[in-house]
Amino acid sequence: MDKLDLKKQLGPLYKPRKGTIAEVVVPPLRCLMVDGQGDPNTTPAYAQAVEALFSVSYTAKFMVKKGTHGAGGVDYAVMPLEGLWWADDHAVFTANDRAKWQWTMLIVQPDVATDDTLAAAIDTVAKKKQLPALDKLRLETFDEGRCAQLLHVGPFTDEGPAIQRLHDHIEQRTALRGKHHEIYLSDIRRANPANWKTIIRQPMD
Repeated sequence: MDKLDLKKQLGPLYKPRKGTIAEVVVPPLRCLMVDGQGDPNTTPAYAQAVEALFSVSYTAKFMVKKGTHGAGGVDYAVMPLEGLWWADDHAVFTANDRAKWQWTMLIVQPDVATDDTLAAAIDTVAKKKQLPALDKLRLETFDEGRCAQLLHVGPFTDEGPAIQRLHDHIEQRTALRGKHHEIYLSDIRRANPANWKTIIRQPMD
């Protein structure tokens, strides 16, 4: 059976070197998304969004693998969880006032998981589980374009210096645009926080 690894195909976008700022061009990618607001550590909506995204993504994966929808007989790795973060008042964001943060959580989907496959996956999950965020899921092509990124290793609360370094790099060349973007490469339920790997990405002009 064929095995598709989209993360490997996208190469540098998902494998940055620690301590090195890389400038990349992100192509348009199909993503399942859920929007919300509030501290990810305390607001139920955040956990509900993550559960819905992974439940549908894995259901679609097994549908494709079994050949019940789309291109049958293809196995693929589910992509990591990603988050876009912002606040209407930028001072709120930089002050780490998480209760006022807004976010979009997302998981990139391979082309073999067609629109019909993902719609069927949502219906299947809805029949098995009562997930409040299922109705908030949407499929969108996210075109981020030119970005700078780096790999942060450690807890999320220690990201500040890395983010500042990334912003300084961009502002020496052009200007920031878009939303703060994080890609979570580690399973934070199991890994030691000191070893958490997060790609920090910032769109730039």
